[in-house]
Amino acid sequence: MPPLKPPYFTAIFSSQRTSTTRCEEASISYEEMADRMARLAEESDGFLGMESYRDADGRGVTISYWRTLDAIRNWGQDPRHLEAQSTGQKIWYEQYSLRIARVESETVWQRDKM
Repeated sequence: MPPLKPPYFTAIFSSQRTSTTRCEEASISYEEMADRMARLAEESDGFLGMESYRDADGRGVTISYWRTLDAIRNWGQDPRHLEAQSTGQKIWYEQYSLRIARVESETVWQRDKM
């Protein structure tokens, strides 16, 4: 992801997934819904980018970057996102947390390519 020009905001979503057996109750797979939500976020006003990581034990972090707090609020209230949130609480997650932060500065370093 290219460097962003501060100030901007982040939504940091940390989660622990449920077991695979329980996830089979969903009419759509977790991966399909995650892809849908990523595409929806990309189409949202104020969206700047996203990074996501998950380990073998089901712990994950998704960090999305936004121009304003209102953009994050609007994303969180989108009816399709609300549906995904509800399904996540019922089926996909054991627990999660959401943290919103304002980024005041950013430093980027990259090794020169040889």
